Amino acid sequence: MIAGSSAAWPLGALAQQPGKLPTIGFLCPSSQAAWTLWTAAFLKGLGETGYVDGNNVQIEYRWAENHYDRLPGMAADLVRQQVTVIVAASTPAARAAKAATATIPIVFTTIADPVQIGFVASLNRPGGNVTGVTLLSVEVGPKRLDLLHEAVPTATIMALLVNPSDPAAESQSRDLQAAALKRGLQLHVLNASTERDLDAAFTKLHELRAGALIIGQDVLFSQREQLAALTVRNAIPAIYDLREFAAAGGLMSYGTSQSDEYRQAGIYVGRILKGEKPADLPVMQPTKFELTINLKTARALGLSMPQSLLASADEVIE
Repeated sequence: MIAGSSAAWPLGALAQQPGKLPTIGFLCPSSQAAWTLWTAAFLKGLGETGYVDGNNVQIEYRWAENHYDRLPGMAADLVRQQVTVIVAASTPAARAAKAATATIPIVFTTIADPVQIGFVASLNRPGGNVTGVTLLSVEVGPKRLDLLHEAVPTATIMALLVNPSDPAAESQSRDLQAAALKRGLQLHVLNASTERDLDAAFTKLHELRAGALIIGQDVLFSQREQLAALTVRNAIPAIYDLREFAAAGGLMSYGTSQSDEYRQAGIYVGRILKGEKPADLPVMQPTKFELTINLKTARALGLSMPQSLLASADEVIE
């Protein structure tokens, strides 16, 4: 990870009423239950800088329960409460927070390229009141395509499932379709922004005779067990960006650790509370990507995974 500078944020920006603890606003598009692992990781990182919720800092959580249209109002509410810093969990939350304030420090966790979608001026020098951690999941999409095709070489027709509410859905679809074209593959884009959309998407998969599925970033992660079960029930080999999908029964995942992302976000929040400027804290990027294969699911799908793929996996779930 890239380390930030030690420049101080103007004291007025972090001013608190006498006797009042600094307040962190935690804005998330999903549910509290779905984010348990990552809120714990965030609190761990925050603790590494000396801050403990309810002791010397307080946290105001806002959960949108997968209703992205609620995020702007929730962000505006946190601004009205004059929170000290906002944690924007995911790209949609970061977009809502950035639109709500140009003065309160924002620490985002995003899968998309924050420069490309206009969150920061550059990764090394973000500028303004925004910084954070990115998984750069869109950029490793072609690698997921290659891994899935290696696992299912007969699948010349594939599908990509995206959440159209995600700001990066369009670029993700465009880049992966270009990558598929170069490899002589067909890639169809399907949309799912609510749980109700999933059955229709899988029906369309069969109509297209798609032999494999890439599940895009930010597709109903709180429904990961349902997603994994649907892929197995419909006999569709699938790859996701987060290990939790493979652990829930999906075939494969390739990406970086989201728990580490939230721990790093917690560290950045602590550093900002101590006086550092978001503008001078470089956007942190992943340094390691991991491949997880669920061999039990492969057997259920009737797949014989190539030994070369199994040998390169960081984790094989038996």
